[in-house]
Amino acid sequence: MFIGKYNTEWTEEKYKRFLREGRGQGEGKEYKPWLTVYDFPSMGRATRVFGYKTQRIHHFFSDLQLKYFYLLEWEEKVVDIREHFPLLDWEETITDKDNLKLDKFKDKETRVPYVLSTTFLITIVDEQGNKRLIARSVKNASELEKKISLEKLEIERRYWQCKGVDWAIVTNKGINSVRAKNIEWLHSVLTAEEYNGLSAEEMADLGEGLLYRLIGNQQPIRKVIAEYERDYCLETGTGIVLFKYLLSRRKLCMNMDEPLNLNLPATSLWIPADGKGELRDNGYYG
Repeated sequence: MFIGKYNTEWTEEKYKRFLREGRGQGEGKEYKPWLTVYDFPSMGRATRVFGYKTQRIHHFFSDLQLKYFYLLEWEEKVVDIREHFPLLDWEETITDKDNLKLDKFKDKETRVPYVLSTTFLITIVDEQGNKRLIARSVKNASELEKKISLEKLEIERRYWQCKGVDWAIVTNKGINSVRAKNIEWLHSVLTAEEYNGLSAEEMADLGEGLLYRLIGNQQPIRKVIAEYERDYCLETGTGIVLFKYLLSRRKLCMNMDEPLNLNLPATSLWIPADGKGELRDNGYYG
């Protein structure tokens, strides 16, 4: 995405203001995305979400971006997520400019070059603790039929190639929407400071009790949760929060690639043997 598509004019002063604001700079909690939902208030699918890994607000402009974010949030190898990362030095970085129509990416009135951005710059850590960066451009598959989109993506590809960073395109065809929806359902508990009026210590204690009620139980998950609420005189809904807590902390596992169904028997759940929960390389980040 580039800023000029939605603003009437992209100027040198606006560019300098973005830099003064620290956009595109920092890591983790301190990172500020180049683009925010406040820049495009008329966009109907714009979303702000608090990130568990980064402990800051993330800004997204489509459901597809949001879904991919949730997939990244769930992956333990991912330790930092920087959305709308600006390619501030792309004209200087790209050594091979053959067949790149750079004039298309300048404001028609001011002739100031737009700042191109990559949807996600992701930091992952391997089993040895080594960090590496990967870049992912999230696009609807239909956008790949547009010449301007392909030209912009080619600039991204060459930029990250020159930087030595793995880059790839992610489309709606490569995103598991069911998995993303399940993670979204759990996300509020991941980022919560309070749990239905319960402290973290109370959640841990009550969660442990619910865990042993569930494992090996032939009854539907929903019924086990309701009975646990009744037996401990818990407020209605607390049992579901406890269930989310167990899943989000990976103390309990379910098939994240299948639609959540609380009417399934509790035997469909399991305790992770290694204490890490339902973890595997899902190929979402390379």
